Amino acid sequence: ILNHIANVENRRLGFVHLYGVSATAVLLAHLRGLDKEIAGVAKILHDLATYRSEDSDNHGPRSATLAFEILGNLGTFTKAEISIIHSAISQHSNKAEFSGRYDELLKDADVLQHDLYNPSHNPYHGHGERRTRLRDTLEKHLQISD
Repeated sequence: ILNHIANVENRRLGFVHLYGVSATAVLLAHLRGLDKEIAGVAKILHDLATYRSEDSDNHGPRSATLAFEILGNLGTFTKAEISIIHSAISQHSNKAEFSGRYDELLKDADVLQHDLYNPSHNPYHGHGERRTRLRDTLEKHLQISD
């Protein structure tokens, strides 16, 4: 899907974002005692509908549907695992609402990737509190500071 994006910069940003969110999600899954494979897979697929259509409207549910199709065709994940991934992707844009553990993991990984990629950017609406909480958590777990 990403290789079909004509604009080279948009393609590059797609790879950076999807791989960055996936790697961040694996780290957070490790810290939270969650399945790292499910976390990484959900995150690598979370914005595919946006990159496929170059339209971000309602991209969470659209990407969840696309991920459901991809994972169903692979045959390597159980129905329960696909359901977890589908939910996390579908809910990832609802940053202000609390939902399941993997849903929250994806929301956090998405916010954290944006922050790590460009620490000086202004947080998107609803990301500020989540970003502060994540920074505090990482500083505590990884013993890092500014």
